[in-house]
Amino acid sequence: MGLSQGKALIIGEPGLGKTTSVEYVGTLLHRIPLGTIWRAEVSGHPEQTEEKIIGRPDLGKLNLGEEFVIWSHFTLLPIKIVDEINRLPETKQSMILNGVDRGNWEYLNDAVINEEYCLFATANYQDRGTNTIIAPLMDRFDVMVESRHPGANLAGLLGTNGNPETLLRNEALEADFQAVLSERIPYQERLKKLGTLSDQFGEYLSTQLHIHSLSFEERQLIYEQIGRIPFDVDFEAFLRMVIAEFSFCHHYGQKRSGEVCGDGCHFTGYLCGAVKNCISNRFPKSARNLSRTLAWLLGDETVGLQHLEAVLPFTLAHRIVWKDQNIAESEEEYRNDPVEIHLAKKAVQQIMRRYREQSHRVKQALSAAYSISEGEATDPVEGDHPLFHIILKDLGREAP
Repeated sequence: MGLSQGKALIIGEPGLGKTTSVEYVGTLLHRIPLGTIWRAEVSGHPEQTEEKIIGRPDLGKLNLGEEFVIWSHFTLLPIKIVDEINRLPETKQSMILNGVDRGNWEYLNDAVINEEYCLFATANYQDRGTNTIIAPLMDRFDVMVESRHPGANLAGLLGTNGNPETLLRNEALEADFQAVLSERIPYQERLKKLGTLSDQFGEYLSTQLHIHSLSFEERQLIYEQIGRIPFDVDFEAFLRMVIAEFSFCHHYGQKRSGEVCGDGCHFTGYLCGAVKNCISNRFPKSARNLSRTLAWLLGDETVGLQHLEAVLPFTLAHRIVWKDQNIAESEEEYRNDPVEIHLAKKAVQQIMRRYREQSHRVKQALSAAYSISEGEATDPVEGDHPLFHIILKDLGREAP
């Protein structure tokens, strides 16, 4: 997620390394000492406030009639971690919606817009101290993954080779980071100083520990390389089939959370009949970014069906609200994943089977629709999948 500048929700039981793993990744990806990352983390708890998370007024200047914001380290650093996000009350989760979505953090009449950032939030499974993560916040995460127990053999080895935290700390540089983060200087000027310190920490990691980390220039190059990888035809066609099944409703025009489809619909066998809500427009962006990043990691020159199929369950799992019947059926099944990811994987398998059966016709339909939109005199391609009906509707030739 760090390489795609995305947002990840990591779920799991307490003590399985959700937050620790992210801290280590952030240290190496952004060349920030571990102690500095610790100080910038936001902890989820009922007493959390906007002043603790985003920023607070400089009281000295405020007494003189001047508004000046002291931004939190969480706001300023490119690696952002929210620990146990579902312990934030639902009313307080809305405080971070814009920041999580766009990296745009506002307080009083000032704002910080992060040029580079990634966000990781961890959440334990529901207990008496947790709250429901509100739907608008949940949808802003690109992926949801589970931090799983490593198994008895690997877990038994933990702690036998010392404490890696001591290696990723540098108290002198942490003090320098603290000083720059606390300075009352413009954001851009602060970024330059932080960049210099990050390079020094990268040099420390390389010379003292023989650990490679990424410089700002290397990260920018990676972002550019990822953004240039093209999508092939199968990627585009299959993604449209997925969006169609999670947004289409023959009776009401589209899926809506407040409307329930009746029995006997012709499309009951498709996934539109198994979900309560409509997939959001953030989903395609998440699927594209993660697929591209996976293709880059594998060294592939194009983004194809295999990349999309691999990331889809994790970009869908937290966005879908399943009907109670589907959840109940999954409780009887043997599975290796939490129910949300399990159902998302099953859904992707179903759509993939349909795509393999109809891929040629789907691509014909999309090609014909493009030709018609360009003014060519040709007939649209019809079929039984919701995507064909959506294409006809977009062309003004909706089927009855």
